[in-house]
Amino acid sequence: MTKQDARPLRSVLFIAGSDKEELETAASQGADAIVIDIEEPRTPFPESERVKTRALVGEFLKTAPTGKGAPLWFVRVQPIDSGFTLRDLNPIMHPALAGILLPKVQTAGDVIAADALLTCLEADSGRERGSVYIYPILETAQAIRNAYEIAAASERVAYMGGAVSRFGDIHQAIGFRWTPGGTESLYLRSKALIDARAAGVRWPISGMWGGDLDDEVGLRKWVNELRDLGYRGMMIGNSIQIKIAHEVFSPTAEEISYWQDLDRLATEAEEKGSGPIVYGDPNKGEGHTVHIAHVGSARMNLDWARQLGLVNKG
Repeated sequence: MTKQDARPLRSVLFIAGSDKEELETAASQGADAIVIDIEEPRTPFPESERVKTRALVGEFLKTAPTGKGAPLWFVRVQPIDSGFTLRDLNPIMHPALAGILLPKVQTAGDVIAADALLTCLEADSGRERGSVYIYPILETAQAIRNAYEIAAASERVAYMGGAVSRFGDIHQAIGFRWTPGGTESLYLRSKALIDARAAGVRWPISGMWGGDLDDEVGLRKWVNELRDLGYRGMMIGNSIQIKIAHEVFSPTAEEISYWQDLDRLATEAEEKGSGPIVYGDPNKGEGHTVHIAHVGSARMNLDWARQLGLVNKG
């Protein structure tokens, strides 16, 4: 399994690994992916509680639904420099586990260390080597600075993007003041996006919306800006945000129609050996005369739509 094998995730919903009821209802929430938190599902969270949570999550993953219609299951473990990552991993290496979220990443070395642990545990559990993804969380200034190296450190890193928090770790690292408009985190989100893409991450995922849960206007504006930048999904902390995330991070019927038209016209021109290819209103400028780059973009986006089930495969 490589970065190219990953599927797009529009919504990545966090739930507490210590909450049995949340675990049992998570699959029905409709998110593309679920992150089960065993790093710090609540505060305080002593090791005695984490021991219980590891066992609870491990039991859940033994029978967690997988396949068509089911979410991908991730677990947020403790960071590499805690020394306890292996303790978190041992009970959860079941077939349902798609990947781990690795917090407090600083350098590529953290990813390499996690990769080595997973390789050993995959061998022990009979899983295919490389079958567990690593999703590094960029929560420090060092991580933002080293984002490309972090994303390129392992083929397991199929998901990554700009962490955003109203008053959490990234705030401590940078010192910004959160605003609904997100100007203070625009550079962080943009740099992480470019670095992730450059390292082969096809489906960059942004951090959460920090605004009020009932501020649908603010949330929608935020998600649309993420989509405009190039993100294909976002972390969410509440299931009520899933609908908007899926709506915005899915191509529209109009977009799909346009991409299909370009693909069809290019295919016909290639078969006949004729050109140039023109499309629509001449006033559109670049959009009127179709070049190979436009066709490549259309076909790339059609693949995205296919993977979301919005266009038939074939």
